[in-house]
Amino acid sequence: MGVRKMITHLFSASTLGTEAYLVEIEVDVSGGLPGISVVGLPDEAIKESKDRVKSAIKNCGYKYPSEKITVNLAPADIKKEGSCFDLAIALGILASSNQIPSQSLKDFLFLGELSLDGRIRQVCGVLPISLYLRKNKFIKRLIVPQENIYEAGIVREVDVYPMENLKEVIYFLNNFLDKKSIKFKIEDLIKNKEYEVDFSEVKGQSEAKRAIEVAVAGMHNLLMIGPPGAGKTMLAKRVPTILPEMTEEEIFETTQIYSIAGLLNKDFPLVVQRPFRMVHHTASDIALIGGGQNPKPGEVSLAHNGVLFLDELPEFHRDVLEALRQPLEDGKVTVARANRTITFLSKFLLICAMNPCYCGYYSSSLRVCKCTSYQIQRYRSKLSGPLLERIDLHIYVPELKYKALLDKREEESSLIIRQRVECALRIQRKRFEGSGIFFNSQMNTKLIKKFCILENSAERILDMAMRELNFSCRSYDRLLKVARTIADLENSEYIKAEHISEAIQYRSLDFF
Repeated sequence: MGVRKMITHLFSASTLGTEAYLVEIEVDVSGGLPGISVVGLPDEAIKESKDRVKSAIKNCGYKYPSEKITVNLAPADIKKEGSCFDLAIALGILASSNQIPSQSLKDFLFLGELSLDGRIRQVCGVLPISLYLRKNKFIKRLIVPQENIYEAGIVREVDVYPMENLKEVIYFLNNFLDKKSIKFKIEDLIKNKEYEVDFSEVKGQSEAKRAIEVAVAGMHNLLMIGPPGAGKTMLAKRVPTILPEMTEEEIFETTQIYSIAGLLNKDFPLVVQRPFRMVHHTASDIALIGGGQNPKPGEVSLAHNGVLFLDELPEFHRDVLEALRQPLEDGKVTVARANRTITFLSKFLLICAMNPCYCGYYSSSLRVCKCTSYQIQRYRSKLSGPLLERIDLHIYVPELKYKALLDKREEESSLIIRQRVECALRIQRKRFEGSGIFFNSQMNTKLIKKFCILENSAERILDMAMRELNFSCRSYDRLLKVARTIADLENSEYIKAEHISEAIQYRSLDFF
């Protein structure tokens, strides 16, 4: 009489959007024609796991059962994706064929893709799963590939055991291998993680730098207008360096998104610096917003807690720019499918750049513009009205003259600018405490009336600007928000004449 086979239960996990969910894996080895059947809405990568698992088991010195193997992935009503179930399926087969004890499997959650020789490869989405286990009352031990050690190990409430191969996992479960759980402190991991760029490297452009400081201090979206070579992209790339350092919660949120997208750096798989995402104007709405058959985060989510930079703004397709309205308004993107709805976080600072005309040299002091007034008007009419309504500042960035490049004076560093920005942001957090908003840019009409109190001289300047420059009502609100931020940078309770005058200068598009 043969050895009695049994059904083995063990656990793995997967992700939907940035949320993880538990997957119970049931493996049954029973009489019948040799073969393996995987049920529970597996995708193609999971269906192909049977070949990887078979070779891995054999090449690690174990016997692959010559009987019928049934693998069930529960819950059965959610489509399972990816190759992270390989390790759990292999262990389930070995336990069901009585080659390893099944009792040792119940306290762990297993993640990992198997190579043909039994090595465990890196998988996506480990951090969301580790954060999910932090809330789970029953499973607190996680076995992951060695390459996923950092993103799993920063969740201190979970015991993480990184493994190199299938045989090492089996020895560990059988107590033949002593291995300690791994834990990391985020503070230790982010030491000496400095940006590669700095505002001190940018010669001149003091007006543009000041506008960027104001934009960051109140989280106001910014549009830079200027000829080719003026330094718009160079300035934009340095915006993250003056944003406040990321908090632990922000690191978790951003790393989760990059983990799901499979974009984490193998050498240091944590996002501890503010993201900067530069999008080309040929990008589709799905690339920008996210989606696809198996929804993945788009550029707006990859820019979460950082900066989204759109260069050559008028060259973007209108539907792509229109798709930005939801994330700019709500701070998240919802991707709807027939059987599920997935939400990705997307709170970012929008920085845009454009030429003033087709040739790029309208208002240039160094080169002559060859565009007609009709061409200039047609070029600017490409801009989406609803999108422009969400941009508080637009400034002109002129070419830098050769003399400025030779200037030996030291420019202000990003650290010094960031210190001023952080002071202004602290004022705003205190001001809006308990209101559900955090920045001046988020103020509604009621809050504008409450907090944007103007001195008499400031009122006169604003009244004159509204009459003589024909600003719209929307422009009026944006002027007050920006002026409030400028006042915060000077730690002024009231908006003064110089604050409102500076805010008016940041409406360049209205003057063209």
